[in-house]
Amino acid sequence: MKKRTLLNIFLRSLLIHAALNFHRMQNLGFAYAIIPLIRERKLTGPAAREALTRHLQMFNTHPYLSGPVIGSIVRMEEEAESPIDFAAVSTIKQSLMGPYAAIGDTFFWGALRPCAAIIAVVFAFEGWMIAPLIFMLLYTPAHAWVRIAGFVEGYRKGKRGIEFIRGLNLPRFAGLVRWLSLGILAASVLWLLQDGYSTFPASSGMVVGSVALALILLCLLLIKKGISQIYILYGAVGIFLIFSLSELAIW
Repeated sequence: MKKRTLLNIFLRSLLIHAALNFHRMQNLGFAYAIIPLIRERKLTGPAAREALTRHLQMFNTHPYLSGPVIGSIVRMEEEAESPIDFAAVSTIKQSLMGPYAAIGDTFFWGALRPCAAIIAVVFAFEGWMIAPLIFMLLYTPAHAWVRIAGFVEGYRKGKRGIEFIRGLNLPRFAGLVRWLSLGILAASVLWLLQDGYSTFPASSGMVVGSVALALILLCLLLIKKGISQIYILYGAVGIFLIFSLSELAIW
């Protein structure tokens, strides 16, 4: 396939979420991305309709991991020669979308995005106007690289394209990023209390440190009890919000 056609397919894959619908989710975006392949193969009439209809079936995965799926499917479509081959393409497509959705949600939206947001909020609290840019610089490169490299590897390996995503081991990194987020939150609590943002201004340094340490140990206990780090992060945000509102009420 021409490199220009592959580039066109990849750029179209970035819009897979633009036509999200409740009936078949991302099917319109997937079919839109595949159109350059149909044109490259010079399919017309019933053959073109059959190809589009096949890819208008239900499809839903994490948008950042749609590139690897599309890359694999494009390669398999190129190599397909019979109805049996096309049925195998649909089977692979349906089997990849679920695991990829779980992996993407866990890492990007459940770990990386909250972590980048927490770091950006810390800089915003310090008065840095480029805090939104810091968030983008922390969050964007990772998913852009997975999209680009995943599409390339998916097209290069075809149905074995899943080896690329498996090799990244994103669920493991998700756990590490969540631990980093908890560490940053704990450090932020200690920093705010020591800088006079506590609602208990008479507290001594030892008391402040003890409270911060107790919060860290509480987070560790909750994790060992099986409570998701996501709930802990949102709980910490809620506690900070309550402290902020109480300070406003005191003023």
